[in-house]
Order: sequence, then structure tokens, then C-alpha cells
Amino acid sequence: MFEHYNEAVNWIHSRLKFGVKPGLKRMEWLLAELNHPERNIPIIHVAGTNGKGSTISYMQHMLTEAGYKVGSFTSPYIETFNERISVNGIPISDQEMLELVNEVKPYVEKIEQTELGGPTEFEIITTMMFVYFGKYNKPDFLLLETGLGGRLDSTNIVLPLLSIITNIGYDHMNILGSTIAEIAAEKAGIIKHGVPIFTAIENESALQVITETALLHAAELFTLGEEINVIDKQLYNLGEKFSIQTPFYTVKNLIITMKGQHQINNAALAFSAIDYLVQMNKVRITEEQIRKGLEKTTWKGRFELVNSNPEVIIDGAHNPEGVESLIETLSRHYPKRNIHFLYSALKDKEYAEMIDHLSSIATSMHFTSFDFPRAATGFELYSACKLNEKTYSESWQSKLDELLTAYQDQKEDIVVATGSLYFISHIREYCREINKRYR
Repeated sequence: MFEHYNEAVNWIHSRLKFGVKPGLKRMEWLLAELNHPERNIPIIHVAGTNGKGSTISYMQHMLTEAGYKVGSFTSPYIETFNERISVNGIPISDQEMLELVNEVKPYVEKIEQTELGGPTEFEIITTMMFVYFGKYNKPDFLLLETGLGGRLDSTNIVLPLLSIITNIGYDHMNILGSTIAEIAAEKAGIIKHGVPIFTAIENESALQVITETALLHAAELFTLGEEINVIDKQLYNLGEKFSIQTPFYTVKNLIITMKGQHQINNAALAFSAIDYLVQMNKVRITEEQIRKGLEKTTWKGRFELVNSNPEVIIDGAHNPEGVESLIETLSRHYPKRNIHFLYSALKDKEYAEMIDHLSSIATSMHFTSFDFPRAATGFELYSACKLNEKTYSESWQSKLDELLTAYQDQKEDIVVATGSLYFISHIREYCREINKRYR
């Protein structure tokens, strides 16, 4: 038994040595031993390459605006480890985290003595989350994000009210497959018999896989661009304005403060899912609550302004599709600005391709590293860049300080820190500390 929160979290992190072990047998064993807490929760299951967190945040804000208690399970965290398990957007307490670890730990030790072997960090956190929501703090809805893929993901032992696949692109190819169709097949693994599926997939071969899987499982399919349509899109102050048509309802002139076409798509997907639950008499919500919920929605690390002089935006664009969305959003909202990228990434990412894309709109590129076992060095990233205007430093703090000084009071210049979500969480915390100091 652990007495302190830090001990408990360090024990969870120590499970990283077990790596990623796709498969559901350990989860099935653990949850059976714990009397299946996951069966007591109304769940919306969300998979996809990008946009999972934002889509969950849109749903959470709409549902809480309507008075529901909404649990969420997301990853990775940006500020605190506890935010992975949240209620109405508020992370569980350190004491609750400690108690969950102490409850689950004996079962982890027990399964280690079986042929199934030791569970991974993600399996343990997922088990803790199911215990919390199924046994101690049952929500009206649990918004459940997959960790990796779908078919063999630790979360994929539930029968949800409905499932969502945001979009599909190239990421985690060493595990999920080298083609879009292979990756789509893994994501499609969350589709259950008779459970409706909502998707914003644009790639035709990926959509074909989802369509065939839905048909196989007699799951009603709602696709953005077919059953769900976004119309009248326009820039609006510091965000986006648009209308949505679903098979059941049309809502006009919605406003979101999160920027980009991809955020419009995420909001449309979230609204369509909630609208379906309204039709099924699972949710009671007014149009005003929908509007307020969407407009209030934010998501840490997604095109987030963290400093104003100079303007510093952080964005967790850690795969090619994320980078394309970032470029589109910058071009849409900051068309005449000088853009200076501060970039860091993990070694196992296709970073050369992403650096090329970013360089296409960059005034300058700056590279760095951070304290993480799989982080690429600043020099490795710098060497992959073809742009002439480029620098690097292995210290992200000194490089960021340099950029903050260089572009202070420069109204035409904007600094965009991007790449690994682990990296941008450091930038976010640092800028928040600076802003507190000078407030």
C-alpha cells in the first residue's frame, strides 16, 4: 500500500518498461476480478488519429451545459497526470488517485503470477478509470478515448451507446500498419454490433474500411460530408462560424473559439453524436445549451495562445495530418504574419516530412530537445531541415527565451511551438509561469 500520491504515480510510470502490448486478455482478466465495473457506465467510445480530445471536449461542454455529470478518459496529459480521469473537465484529486492505485495494485501483482504477465501503464490507468466511474463516481456519460488504435486497445472491452472515429492518418505505423487501410481496420475495431458509428474520415480507402465494417456489424453509419453536413463556414472574430445539418436537425450560425477547419469538423461530429442521443431519448438539451457548450469549449495544447507579447501559440501537431491542419489554420487566421516555428519531436516519428511541411510557410525554423527517453536531439531535427533560416539548441528553455526576446514588440511576428505533446506541455507551463510573474 502506498501512503503518498507521488509514490503511487511513480509506480504507475514504472510500468512503462512493459511497453505497448496490444491485446485484451489482461484487461478482461483484471475487470473480471474487479466484478466488471465497466458494465455499469453509459459510454461514448472515441477513436481516431487526430481530433479525439477536441471532439470529447465539445461533447463534454455541451452535456455539462445541459446539467449532466460527464466523465472523461483522455491521454496524454498536458498539465497534471490526474487530468486523464476527469469529471466535468475537472481532474480527480490526488487522494482519489492514490486510493485507486492501492485498490488496483493487488490485482496487478496477482496477474503477474499468471501466464498473461504484467499489465502495461495504460492498462493499469484504464482499469483504475473503470473502477472509479463504475464503482465510486458513476457519471451520466463517460467519454472514453482509445489510447492506440482501437481493435486491441485496452479500452475496447465496452459496449457503448455509440462510437466515434474522428479521422484517420499515418501515426503509430510500427503497431497499426503501414497503409491507411490497415490503420483504418485497427480503428474500426471499436465498431460493435448494432451500435451506431459516427466518423469524420475523409480518406476514401479508410472510409471504405469503416463502411464495410459497419455493414458487417449492422451498425448505422453517419459520415461527415454525407449524413452530416457543415455549411456557411466563415471566420468569426477569434474563431469559426458555421451551420450543421444532421438527418434529424439543422442548427445555424454556431460559433467556436477553437480555430481551424478540423475544429469545425470535430464540433460537427460531437454535435451529431449528441443530437443522435437526443433522438434516442438519452439526452435532453436545448439549442441554447448546445451553442453555449460549443462556444465555451477549449482543449489544452490545441492551437492555444500561451503568450501575448510576442504571440506564442502551442499546437500538438505530432503527425503529418496534424501538421497539415496546423498549416491550414495558420494560413486561415494569420495569413500575413511572419511565422517562427519552435519544433521538437520524438525519434520514432516521421519528422523530416513534417519539418518540410512546416518550412513551406515558415519565416524561420528553430529546433530543440527535451527530457524524454525517445526525444530526438535538436541537432538531428536541425539536420533534417532544408530551410536556410534555421537554428537549434539542445535546451528548449534557452531557445524559447531567445525567441521571446527577439520578437518582443514585433507585431508581425508569431512564434509557434509544435511537435510532441510532451514538449509543448513544457512550453505551456513555462509561459504560464512567466505570465504569472509579470502580472
